[in-house]
Amino acid sequence: MTRGKLKLYIGSAPGVGKTYKMLADAHALVREGKDVVIGLIETHGRRDTAEMIGRLEQVPLLDVHYKERVFLEVDVDAIIARQPDIVLIDELAHTNAPGSVRKKRYQDVSALLDAGIHVYSAVNIQHFESLLFKVKEMTGVEVRERIPDPFLGQADEILLVDVTPQTLRQRLEHGKIYKKEKIEQSLNSFFSLQNLSSLRELSLRQVADEVDDQVYQARLLIEKDPTLLQERILVCIQLNENAQKLIYRGFRMASRMKADLYILTILPAPENQLSSHQKDVLAMLRESGSLFDAEVLIRIKGERSISQAITAVSKHYRITKIVLGQSARTRWQEIRRGSIVNEIMRQVSGVDIQIVSDETK
Repeated sequence: MTRGKLKLYIGSAPGVGKTYKMLADAHALVREGKDVVIGLIETHGRRDTAEMIGRLEQVPLLDVHYKERVFLEVDVDAIIARQPDIVLIDELAHTNAPGSVRKKRYQDVSALLDAGIHVYSAVNIQHFESLLFKVKEMTGVEVRERIPDPFLGQADEILLVDVTPQTLRQRLEHGKIYKKEKIEQSLNSFFSLQNLSSLRELSLRQVADEVDDQVYQARLLIEKDPTLLQERILVCIQLNENAQKLIYRGFRMASRMKADLYILTILPAPENQLSSHQKDVLAMLRESGSLFDAEVLIRIKGERSISQAITAVSKHYRITKIVLGQSARTRWQEIRRGSIVNEIMRQVSGVDIQIVSDETK
């Protein structure tokens, strides 16, 4: 069976018009003779969006019972049985209710694609995993529902739905995004002009990077030029609070440079002797390797120094860039024992080193 195609409507913030545009395109497709159905559309009480649904067929949602409550989720089996040409699935980053077949809605979308059904879906840029820290720095908000970045790479078509921050704030003021009681708070928090401008720039860059990546992959497929894969990035982490930030930074760098990504940690002791917090970080590291298509390298500290272990891995995997966290050594310790960065630089050549600040310091 031929896998279905995925079209993503991406926006910088709620209210830019992703769902409305997706519905408008669906009506155009119906007029062309395509069989289009709605798997799930969230109107969020927006009248214009609700009216745009019109006569589009809606596949009934699935009742999921959990703790004496009923949640409505996408009925993947019903859509597959219906076999439309195209299905619309809104709110891609949504987490399904406990007891659902799949944990996340993007996994439901993958199942539909595997069944040969084309999917149109909408999502805001802040929901992509590697942007967690970037969005938090910009807005002060830690986004809870997230999608792994490689899912964006599965999209056959990406449409950026964009409006200016000023227009978006006007929509909010006129009650076109949220109800009255939420307008004032939203204008002064997430929907501040600075936040919206930053998120808009982020979405423009992310989509541009993804388009560049698709062009690069097409070129690689045609030219089969091995020199296009020469960059290799090694992220070296300790089992502490800064580990996730380092991994995300390394992934974004690798994504921009079209580089292979390696994640290295050097355990202070065998796994069964680690603290519970260290074990949690190690589990996150392994999960991130799968999430970001990175090779995870785990070593145990032995007679070699940290710098020697990093150097050995760098030489073995022909690493071109190393990402390190801010050194835990004090200035006096560096004077007495030397800087890890300087030690690595003395032992390898032709390798760039980037230091990422530790936000916990």
